[in-house]
Amino acid sequence: MKLYVGNLPFSATEDEIRSLFEDFGGAVDLHIPLDRETGRPRGFAFVTLSSKEQGEAAIGSLDGQDMGGRALRISEAQERAPRGGGGGGGDWRGGGGDRRGGGGDRRGGGGDRRGGGGDRRGGGGDRRGGGGGSRRGRSKQDGFGDGF
Repeated sequence: MKLYVGNLPFSATEDEIRSLFEDFGGAVDLHIPLDRETGRPRGFAFVTLSSKEQGEAAIGSLDGQDMGGRALRISEAQERAPRGGGGGGGDWRGGGGDRRGGGGDRRGGGGDRRGGGGDRRGGGGDRRGGGGGSRRGRSKQDGFGDGF
């Protein structure tokens, strides 16, 4: 069973964390994530024990226990939720974008999850419908007398 061990003191060593789980069959695997920028521990770890029973016993016994002045948080580890990929590239002609919508180019386009971007000729709109429009091809005036 894989456990999440949270609220670890930043000074906790691998040996200290392993010793916590000796009474529960010992850690089969231990992972201490490090901060990408500083290379220091992030204050939590993942410990794998050999059985579900040992894991449940460890949770019951160690959750809330003091380590270096901090109350440990021990729980069953959750699978990481799938994350969306990044946006595409793109160049001066457009393309790219990310999960919020398409790219766009020098003529317009783009937009986000609410709707389209539009360009200098019209288009656009959002999820509520409608949007933009071009002045070209309009058969009657809008009533303001300005000819548009």
